[in-house]
This record gives sequence, C-alpha cells and structure tokens, in this order.
Amino acid sequence: MTRIAVLGTGLLGSGFAEGFLTRGATELVVWNRTKAKTDPLTALGATAAESSAEAVRGADRVHLVLLDDDTVDETIADFQAALHPDAVIIDHTTTLPARTAARAAALESVGIKYLHAPVMMGPGAARTAKGLMLVAGPAARFESVREALAEMTGELWYLGERSDLASVYKLLGNAAGLSVVGVIADVMRLADSANVDRAGALEMLAKVNLNGPLGLRGTMMATGKYEPNFTLDVARKDLRLMLETAGDAPTPLLSALAARMDEEIANGQGSEDFAVIGKARSGATV
Repeated sequence: MTRIAVLGTGLLGSGFAEGFLTRGATELVVWNRTKAKTDPLTALGATAAESSAEAVRGADRVHLVLLDDDTVDETIADFQAALHPDAVIIDHTTTLPARTAARAAALESVGIKYLHAPVMMGPGAARTAKGLMLVAGPAARFESVREALAEMTGELWYLGERSDLASVYKLLGNAAGLSVVGVIADVMRLADSANVDRAGALEMLAKVNLNGPLGLRGTMMATGKYEPNFTLDVARKDLRLMLETAGDAPTPLLSALAARMDEEIANGQGSEDFAVIGKARSGATV
C-alpha cells in the first residue's frame, strides 16, 4: 500500500486528501500548522501527524499544498532530514518562478526528488479528480509518478524539464481568470450605471463568444501579425462610450485598458487591429 503525506489541509489540500481517501489503496498521513484543520480528514480515515517530519517519515510521495514560497521552504527544511531517499515531493503550491527554479536546483543538489505541479482547480475538482494539473521537472521522475498524478486530475500536462515552467504557466492561467472576473465586475457596474438589471447583463455575457478573442486576438499576439478586423481607434471609441456611460462608477480594468489603447494610438497604431495592445516588447519571443 502506498504511503502518501499531504502537507497543508486548507481547502485545496483537504480536497486532494479526500480524493485519496475515496479512491483508497493508500495510507494517508496529513499535517497542517493548525492541527484542527486535519480533524475532518481523520474522521474519514487519515492519520494526523504532529509535525511535518512525522508526516513524511516513510512516505512514498509527499504532496505540498501550502500558501507561498516561504511556507514551502520552511516546511521542507523542517522535514528534510526525515524524508526517505526515494520519496518524491510533489509541490502543488502556486509560487514565484524564480524561487521555484532555485528551490528545485537546491533540492536536486542534495539528492531530494522534487516536482512542481500547480493546479487549475478548486477544492471540489481536487476531490473528484477534475481540472488541470501542470507538472515541470525531470522527465524520468515525472514518468515514475505519472499514473498516480493522472488519478488526481482531469488533465495532466507535463511541460518539460525546465523547473519553473509550471509555475509560469500557472500564473498565466490565474492572470487570465482573475482579469476576466475583474472585467465582469466592470461590466456589472456599467450595467448599474445604465439602469440595466444585472441578470440581463449576465444573459448578454452568456451570448458573447468569449472564445473568439482568445482564438483570433490571441493568435495575433502570439504571431505578431495584426491585420485589422476591429481597428484600435474604433475600439477606443467604443470604450469611450462605455466609460462615459459608467460615469463615476469604478471600472478599473476598463480604465486601464483605455490608457493602454491610448499609448498605442499615440505610437501610430490606431489603424491596426486592437490586439496590437498586446504586442511583444522588444526582445520577447514571438
């Protein structure tokens, strides 16, 4: 029976732990700095450890689901001496790419097996093995745990041996998701200012093909080719109408977008497709 340690039993960590318990065939040990957060898991059959070192002792895999880089580094330092030489650390924490690369190199230099595997999923998806898991690190190491990780997610995406790449991709995904929610908030305030019911605004959003901008404008930005389909100067005019309708209602993302458009119009890009606002900086890879 595989012995698994889950360190960090917040919402996401608890979801993963419950998934392990549901699927069975594992001995699960859990640890959290606030021990009371492990109580629901022990009621389901997990063993709660008093320390991170106790949790990892004898574990085949150690899953970290922690808050940030500092917590990851401190926790690994605390349990490092107790880790079995063949154990693999699977770090699901969203972390800074530069620190992820440094951590992976430091652990590799002392023979500790580490993979970074952040996820695009919430607690429910972690519990039911849905969503997306990104993985970066040595290929042979990934292959050794591929089957186990595949059981934890709907899609498993191995990005290669560059140790910080999953961290970068996770931030790309979160940037898109957070920004979309921010734009929806601006749209709702725009609807408020125009005396339109928010349910109606939501219905309008449901009819908008939001995949269109990703496919068309995303491709333009990725290739650096901005053949006009909706020119920047016309898009800026429409955005002016939005901001005038919103009045003094806070629409920070729309306001920032207007400022970015103004920069490129001042650079003489007004007749290009408005996707030009995402043109690569000098020296960037396109």
